[in-house]
Formats: sequence, C-alpha cells, structure tokens
Amino acid sequence: MFLEQGANPDRRDGWIEVICGCMFSGKTEELIRRMRRAEIAKQSVLIFKPDLDTRYHETEVVSHDQRSIPSVPVGHSRAILERVGEVEVVGIDEAQFFDVDIVEVVNILANQGKRVIIAGLDLDFRGQPFGSMPQLMAVAEYVTKVHAICQRTGNLAHYSFRFEASEDLIKLGHKEVYEPVSRRVFFELMKKKNEK
Repeated sequence: MFLEQGANPDRRDGWIEVICGCMFSGKTEELIRRMRRAEIAKQSVLIFKPDLDTRYHETEVVSHDQRSIPSVPVGHSRAILERVGEVEVVGIDEAQFFDVDIVEVVNILANQGKRVIIAGLDLDFRGQPFGSMPQLMAVAEYVTKVHAICQRTGNLAHYSFRFEASEDLIKLGHKEVYEPVSRRVFFELMKKKNEK
C-alpha cells in the first residue's frame, strides 16, 4: 500500500510513483485522488497527458467514472520539462503513450525535488509490457498495481482484451473496444482470436 510522505520544509526530496494496471482498473481515478490530496496540502500541482488522448476531453484528464482534473496536453515528453516550472507535484496520465524520453524526463523532475505521479497501462492488448512502463516502474520509488474485476469469472482482471482485430498498438477506446479479463480468460480469448 502506498503511503504519502509528509513534506519536510527544510529539505525537498523528489520521488517517482507509478500507478499501473489494466483498462478500467482505476489508474486515472487514483492519479486524480493523489493530485487532489496534494492540492489540499497546499502543494502546487500540474498534470500532463499525451495530446492524442482526447477520449473524454481535450484539456482535462478524465477517469472512466467521469472524475476530472485540468491538464496540459503535450506531444512529446520533453515538453513537460519546458512547462513544469516550480510546480511541486507533477502528474502524468497515460504514460505508456509517451516517447522513450519519458524515463529521463521523470528522473530529471524527481532529481529537482518534485513528486512525480505517473499512471499508465503496464500491458498492451497482446499482454506484452507497454511502451516505457517497465522502465518507469523500475526507476520509481513506489509502484501501485491496481486491478479491475473480470466480469466473466469474478476474479481480478490483469489483462485488457481488445475485441477488434486491429493490430495497431495504440487504439483508443472504451468498453465497446476493451474488456478487463483475468489471466485464464485472456489466454482463452486470445487463442480463439488467433484461430480465426
């Protein structure tokens, strides 16, 4: 379980937190919750998202249950460094969609004394590690893995099964495109999909 550190006004050490899991597991909801708590603690916050994520809103990070927080859409991870300024807490949503420089960017921010909170899918629709998420989890001081519930079995869902046959790695979608499923269900569905 992640426990927030108390702020020491005499020394500002930075760190990295990663929130990961499958689709519909509450990653963005947890990111928003942590950012709001930082605001309550009177810390300056700024959240970024990839500019390709326009599913719910152009300039807000929005969870599937419609909770939202203002954000800055950026086209590449280095743009975060250009815009972050003196902010104390930096949020990054949908980190799996950022370029490989995101790992260096978050390390720079943490080394500047900032708290960096990252949310992203750890596995893609094929069940493979997604983008730079493995590296982000490796450099993070704290990693929180959240799960959805597999509606077919009632067990924890660890995978995001994509109904469509498209092999494009990035395919934005909701419940009409993706379903959170357990390990057994994922591999059963993938086997059927590959037999077609």
